[in-house]
Amino acid sequence: MALRVIRRQGVHEGIVAQLRQLVTGGQFKPGDRLPSERELSEKLRVSRASVREAIRALESLGLVEIRIGAGTYVASPAHTLLSPLASVTLQQRDVLLDIFEARKTIEPEITALAARRAGPEEIERMDEILAEQERQIASGDTGVEADTAFHALLAQAAKNKVFLKLNEAIVGSLYEARERSLTIGGRPARSLQGHREILGAIRARDAARARKAMLAHLRAIEENVLPPRRTQPERRVHRKR
Repeated sequence: MALRVIRRQGVHEGIVAQLRQLVTGGQFKPGDRLPSERELSEKLRVSRASVREAIRALESLGLVEIRIGAGTYVASPAHTLLSPLASVTLQQRDVLLDIFEARKTIEPEITALAARRAGPEEIERMDEILAEQERQIASGDTGVEADTAFHALLAQAAKNKVFLKLNEAIVGSLYEARERSLTIGGRPARSLQGHREILGAIRARDAARARKAMLAHLRAIEENVLPPRRTQPERRVHRKR
């Protein structure tokens, strides 16, 4: 297992990128147990908190499975409920439409539940993630890792295991599309603002406002991710004389 020391700048992204490469590159097989947080933090020379957050991001992508008291394991292909979506070419408009339809149905409700159920520590952690997203954007990055972590934490804060797994599957299937969306000029800052509006509603314990903020956020993402619909030529109707 070859791991490189992580530079202080971009710590979170560096950990995620290395571990993701090891998993997707086959050095860790489905069912393999990852090194412990302590081992990874020592090899990478980063804090255990940074390692823990990176592992959560990998879990949100459906790449690993965290087993309480047993460690972190590489997910099997069947682990993610909607894993076939991850292999679909994201240029297919119909597939993207289906995915976004599911997101707009599920994630606003997740966010409404989070407004009712999130604990003070979870809200504080959301604030920290958005501060990290702001730093990433200021440094010229897309902020996609912090973006992913924020949506993952929302699902955890909803405290519904079924919603959690559904959200992991959907968000994981859209990782590349979301990253591409955040390369569009001005999009990272707008995404951050959308997250702040969502967090403001959660902090106020306003479920209706949280639901509305998430739906607006998803619609904005959808407009950037979906390829433009081709204009179909107008059909001429030939009338019999």
